[in-house]
Amino acid sequence: MILSTVKISGFRNFKNATINFVEKSLIIVANDVGKTNLIWAVRLLLDKGLSEYEVEPQDSDFYAFDDTNEFSILLHFKEVKEDCVVARMKGKISDSDELFLQYKGFRDTVTKSKSYKLYAGIDVAGLEEIEDRFYRKVLNLKYISSRRDFHNYINREKKSLFQSTKESREQADISKDDALYGDISTSLKTVDEKIPKLTYIAKATDTLNTELNKLSLHHQTQQIVFDANTSNVDSFINNVSIASKSKGKSLVIGGDGKLNQIFLSLWASKNKIADDLEEVSIIVIEEPEAHLHPHQQRKLAEYLGSTLAGQVIITTHSPQIACEYSPNSIIRLIPSISGTLAASEGCSNIIGGAFKNFGYRLSIIPAEAFFADVVFLVEGPPEEMFYKTLAKQLDIDLDRLNISVMMVDGVGFDAFIRILGCLGIKWVLRTDNDISKVPNLNEYSFTGVKRVIDFYENHGIKDANCDSIIAKNKDLHRGFPTDSPPQANVDGMKEVIDVLALLGSFVSVKDLEADLVNSKIGNDLKAHYSCTVDSEVIVKMQNKKAINMYEFLLNNKDCLKNLAGDPISSPLLYCKSYIEKLYAAN
Repeated sequence: MILSTVKISGFRNFKNATINFVEKSLIIVANDVGKTNLIWAVRLLLDKGLSEYEVEPQDSDFYAFDDTNEFSILLHFKEVKEDCVVARMKGKISDSDELFLQYKGFRDTVTKSKSYKLYAGIDVAGLEEIEDRFYRKVLNLKYISSRRDFHNYINREKKSLFQSTKESREQADISKDDALYGDISTSLKTVDEKIPKLTYIAKATDTLNTELNKLSLHHQTQQIVFDANTSNVDSFINNVSIASKSKGKSLVIGGDGKLNQIFLSLWASKNKIADDLEEVSIIVIEEPEAHLHPHQQRKLAEYLGSTLAGQVIITTHSPQIACEYSPNSIIRLIPSISGTLAASEGCSNIIGGAFKNFGYRLSIIPAEAFFADVVFLVEGPPEEMFYKTLAKQLDIDLDRLNISVMMVDGVGFDAFIRILGCLGIKWVLRTDNDISKVPNLNEYSFTGVKRVIDFYENHGIKDANCDSIIAKNKDLHRGFPTDSPPQANVDGMKEVIDVLALLGSFVSVKDLEADLVNSKIGNDLKAHYSCTVDSEVIVKMQNKKAINMYEFLLNNKDCLKNLAGDPISSPLLYCKSYIEKLYAAN
């Protein structure tokens, strides 16, 4: 069976959201958007580790941005065929193997007292109230928080691991162990006898007993000893520590990264789902990447996916882990003025289809951008270097604002725009104002402007004013006989360029190099390239573009401050303004 859909209404920062899951789901999200609240909503119904007190609704559980005194969490399960669940939930599972569970929280409008009710049924219309979460014995959630107590858990679970492997031994192993157990017991008794004979321990023992005799007469009949108590073999074995052994030497494991791997491997080995199911557990792991470097993050994601059977939900801030997941297994939560939502309603084949130009796996660069609130798309490496450097010089903190600058070199804008749109990520772009010959025709076209028009019409959020201006001028993008278009065509395209810029799509005057030469840093470029003619500077800039841009920025980045009021800086300012408005509204 599988938890297919979670619907949340009026709960915390979710006003009305639908989130679809698959067998192996990955939740990616910026901070403070609702990841923990989504997991808590599911835990309220399924986590048998929560006490009755913890399940009670709190004032903070009711949607904060509307006057509401009720919230609902609805879980929809599909393929419910496991005998343990079918037997326990008799009459609540449909002929198509579906099960619905619901939690409703209530707050009295006068007394403000809070209560909740639970429901189960074959569909939404057929939900019936149930007394408690009795089903958790056979249908539950196992949860690993991002705040993990490494040492206590490892010390506790190693005993459980010893016991489980002890119970699974063959008879030959048991006989072998029994013989060795006897040898160990004899050796430990000898150790117990020898330890008190150490001179410093013997002297410490005499000192302690002398002082105790001064306090009470009855101490003379009882002698206090320092007892090593190693002869209790079971206690001795259970107290062995986990250490790292290298070249015959043992080192105590202190690094949190290694401890995190041990923690998760112990947990995974304990929670493998057996073939003879007595319960169905959905496993939720928050931020498994803690304290691990990128390669180990990817390996851990692969390990957890292959080791843990059944449904697994992982939350992460790691692009390394994100790139290990099938795109249509990704859930991206996004803020909106109507509460937190899931882009494309969670796991979706719509998202998977948008990734076809990337293959199955994502590269680390686009995966990082999926955690952003805005992605600014540029054409190639020179543009990416330039705008990242320009942002610093204009005091636009891209990381603080959660903005990514990403080049589309080798793939094209369209694929990235489709992906970002499916994931609910705002995209902004800047492209060259190319004018090129139309194939097989004796005419030229504003290729760059037409490109941006297509992006807007196919993927943009529609705007009536923009639609009107494009409709009026669209045909002017082509039909002229040379690469020097008539003024009427230029004016029409300028009107289109201006209105598209209001929506985040920017077109150069010509291209980045020419625009920079004609800007307030033109003289700095001429000095850097030792040229006095604009065209010569442009030629040099366009030769080995990335290397030349890097060298210019390395030696002249301070001059970029002069571009503060230049149209070249407009995309960055648009991104900054969008973020500020987004978080002001939320």
